[in-house]
Amino acid sequence: MDMAVDVFPWPKSKPMKTHHRFVGGTKQHKCGQTPTNLSLRRSFSNMDFSLCLSSLVHFLLVLSTFCLCPVYSSQLGTNQTFLPKQELIKMNLIRNRLQKINKPSVKTIQSPDGDIIDCVVSHKQPAFDHPLLKGQKPLDPPERPKGHNQMGDWSENFQLWRLSGESCPEGTIPIRRTREQDMLRAGSVRRFGRKKIINRVRRDTTGNGHEHAIGYVTGDQYYGAKASINVWAPLVENPYEFSLSQMWVISGSFGDDLNTIEAGWQVSPELYGDSYPRFFTYWTTDAYQATGCYNLLCSGFVQTNSKIAIGAAISPTSSYSGGQFDISLLIWKDPKHGNWWLEFGSGILVGYWPSFLFSHLGDHASMIQFGGEVVNSGSSGSHTSTQMGSGHFAEEGFAKASYFRNMQVVDWDNNLVPLSNLKVLADHPNCYDIQGGFNNAWGNYFYYGGPGRNVKCP
Repeated sequence: MDMAVDVFPWPKSKPMKTHHRFVGGTKQHKCGQTPTNLSLRRSFSNMDFSLCLSSLVHFLLVLSTFCLCPVYSSQLGTNQTFLPKQELIKMNLIRNRLQKINKPSVKTIQSPDGDIIDCVVSHKQPAFDHPLLKGQKPLDPPERPKGHNQMGDWSENFQLWRLSGESCPEGTIPIRRTREQDMLRAGSVRRFGRKKIINRVRRDTTGNGHEHAIGYVTGDQYYGAKASINVWAPLVENPYEFSLSQMWVISGSFGDDLNTIEAGWQVSPELYGDSYPRFFTYWTTDAYQATGCYNLLCSGFVQTNSKIAIGAAISPTSSYSGGQFDISLLIWKDPKHGNWWLEFGSGILVGYWPSFLFSHLGDHASMIQFGGEVVNSGSSGSHTSTQMGSGHFAEEGFAKASYFRNMQVVDWDNNLVPLSNLKVLADHPNCYDIQGGFNNAWGNYFYYGGPGRNVKCP
């Protein structure tokens, strides 16, 4: 009753005395009694009636505060009716999850694209919530693969948040802050930050809404991979579709034991709330079911770099018939500790995936994939017009189509070596295609991508 009294207080006048009358041998309260004769009805004064009515109105108002009436929440983005209690439970789940993801920061940076970047002490990042990492600190840099050129003009200033000139102090890492609206866009709070449970990387995928144009190698033991990928800002038609270009380091079968490590760039309005291409990572050890996540949205990947924010927007991007901007990524297994490290450019370590996260990848990879992927939701009744890469077919070539170049793998002795027997595959070639090649400047390369819906892809 405390809540109700605060909202609808009772009158402050003196308490009303209670009178009783005996009518036909029955004792009744004067308010609401049923008179049995005319004289009794006349004695029922106007003031008595007014007081009774006033009390009754207050009683009904108090009662109404306990009525759980269905409320539609457009903010939740679902076509169903929620009881206030259910909505409250969801918001509590979101806030509890945000508290785990967003760690206390020593500095906050506002990015021009609207992101908030928190500078978090490195040993307090989400990775160290993992039971096997609690109380530890990031490892020292490992031995690089032999044949890897660590000289170059690469810079960490390839992300929009760095344009302000602000940076995170040494001993901290920049983390893109996750906000309530990010989680409200997701179909499930529990699965926020995870890919949908689908057969995402099989070479023979058909009919599951995910379409690929990839190059791949298999049939050997792989301890890493490297490639340069040019970055575009493809159109994504539907908020629940995405377009990405990445490397996959894969082991296990394509059943429930699939292990993958992934890195590249993606446009995902559902995950990020905009159409910027963003640098991302991913991992799973059970085919995307209950393990792994994007970026730093769960415990797992350990970031060591103080200047790169995983999940932050990339700038500049490539332009059609204009300048091309690509990023070079290397993933390899540290021969000493067995962890899988990620390097950007030539010598800029981003961090590592601890080997204990994985089953099959605890040893080596059995397949490497490079390429593009889009979601075709078919929501309009026709093929999506979500673009892959530049949105142009492979045959258009340099400065028009997207590319992967200088693709290599890491062998058992920690050597970077050229690909052998690279295969290319587009599972919907009228919508997105791929063409491979080799030359002295680019080594193994391919062009890939497409516009999605077109005359041949209705």
